[in-house]
Amino acid sequence: MSSTPSPPTQPSSESTAKRVFTRASYPEHLRMSSILRKETVGGALLLLATTLALILANTPAADGYFALRDAKFGYEPLHLELSVGAWAADGLLAIFFFLAGLELKREFVAGDLRRFSRAIVPVAAAIGGVVVPALIYVAVILTSGSDALRGWAIPTATDIAFALAVLAVVGSHLPGALRIFLLTLAVVDDLIAISIIAFFYSGNIAATPLLLAVLPLALYAFLAHRFSRFFQRHAMAPWLILLPLGFIVWTLVHASGVHATVAGVLLGFAVPVKPSRKAQAEGSTVPDAEGLADTMEHRIRPLSAGVAVPVFAFFSAGVTIGGASGFLSAITDPIAVGIVLALVVGKPIGILLAVWLVTKAEKANLDPDLSWVDIAGAALLAGIGFTVSLLIAELGFGQGTPEDDHAKVAVLIGSLLAALAASVILRSRNRHYRQIEAKEAVDADRDGVPDVFEER
Repeated sequence: MSSTPSPPTQPSSESTAKRVFTRASYPEHLRMSSILRKETVGGALLLLATTLALILANTPAADGYFALRDAKFGYEPLHLELSVGAWAADGLLAIFFFLAGLELKREFVAGDLRRFSRAIVPVAAAIGGVVVPALIYVAVILTSGSDALRGWAIPTATDIAFALAVLAVVGSHLPGALRIFLLTLAVVDDLIAISIIAFFYSGNIAATPLLLAVLPLALYAFLAHRFSRFFQRHAMAPWLILLPLGFIVWTLVHASGVHATVAGVLLGFAVPVKPSRKAQAEGSTVPDAEGLADTMEHRIRPLSAGVAVPVFAFFSAGVTIGGASGFLSAITDPIAVGIVLALVVGKPIGILLAVWLVTKAEKANLDPDLSWVDIAGAALLAGIGFTVSLLIAELGFGQGTPEDDHAKVAVLIGSLLAALAASVILRSRNRHYRQIEAKEAVDADRDGVPDVFEER
C-alpha cells in the first residue's frame, strides 16, 4: 500500500526573514579583532592618563599641572603659537581623526559595509545615538532656563577606546558581530562629531587659507594614489613626503578658523583603500597586496592609541573639583544633569530605537545567537563618551571655565555610569558569549576558516 507523499515543507517566515547582526566575513572578523586589541590597550592608557590628570589637578601639584597645560609655544605668524593643551586638542587629535577617516573609507569601499544591508544598522544606530542625546540635553537646558545650549553636542560622541577597555574587563567574550557593530558605530559617530565641530564649533571662517588648503590636499591625494606601492614598501617615505604635506593642510585649515582636526579626516579620506592595479594583477603577497590605507593604519594606530589620545586626555581631563561642595555644585548644574542623562539614557535609547526601526523597516530578525538584551548592553557601552566629548566641551564653553569644568565632570560621571550599567548586562550574558566563542573556533574540516564563517 503506497502512501501519499506529503507536500513539501514551506519555509517559515522566521527562517526566510532578513537577519541583522550576522557575522562578518572571516577576513573582516580577523582584521577587526586586531584593531580591537590595539584599542583595548589604548583604552587602558587613556584611563591611566585621565586618573593622573584628575589627581594632579586636585593636589598641591595643581599649579604646576595647569602651568604646563597653558604654556605656549609655536610660530605666531602662522597662528600656531598655541598652549600645550591646544596643541594636544588641535594637533594630536588630528591623528585620531585621520585614523577615523581611514577606517570609515575602508569600511565603505572595501569592507563589509560596502553592502547596504550591513551598513544600514550601524549607520542608523550612530545617527540615533547622536540625535536622541542631543535632544535630551536641549530639553534639560531649556527647562532650566539656562543659556548653555552650546554644549548640546557634548553627549553625542562615543569613545571606542574606553568602551573596549571596559569590554576587556567585563565582556572579553563578546561576540564578534557585536564588537564590530560597536566599532563601526563609533567610527560613524566620530565622523558625525567632526562634522558637527566643523559646522557648529568653528570660529569666523577665513576663506583664503581654506581654499589654499585644497592645493596641498590634492597633491597629497595624487601622490598617495600614484605612488602607493612606494609608500608601502618604504616605511620612512610617508613620514618624509606625505607628513609635510599633511602638516601644511592642517596648518591652513587651522588658520581658516575651521577646527584643525577636520584636516585629519580629509587626509584620511585621501588615502587609497584598494591595492594598486599592478599589485592586484601580480597577485602579490608582499605588503602592497593590501591597500595603502591598511598599511598606514597598522603604522599609525599605535601612535594614536598609545600617545595622541592619552596625551590629549591628560591635558583635558584635569578638572579641579573643589571638594564635596565643588562636586555637588558641578553635578547639580543643568549642564551636568543634561550630559549625564543624555549619555546614560539618551545614547542607549537612540541606538536601540534606530536598530528597532531598521529591523521593522527591513522586516528583519536578529541573528539567532543574539537577543535584544545583547544590543542593549552594546548600546549602553556607547554611552561612554570621553575624548571627543571633552573636546566639544572645550570648544563650546572655553577651556578652564566653570561650565567647561562642570561639563567634564559630567562626562566622567556619565561615562562611569554607562560603563557600570553595561557591565551588569554583559556579565549576565558571559556564559552565553563563551558558547558563541567556542562555536566560532570550531574548524572541523581544518581548512583554516572556522565552520560558522563558511556557512555565511
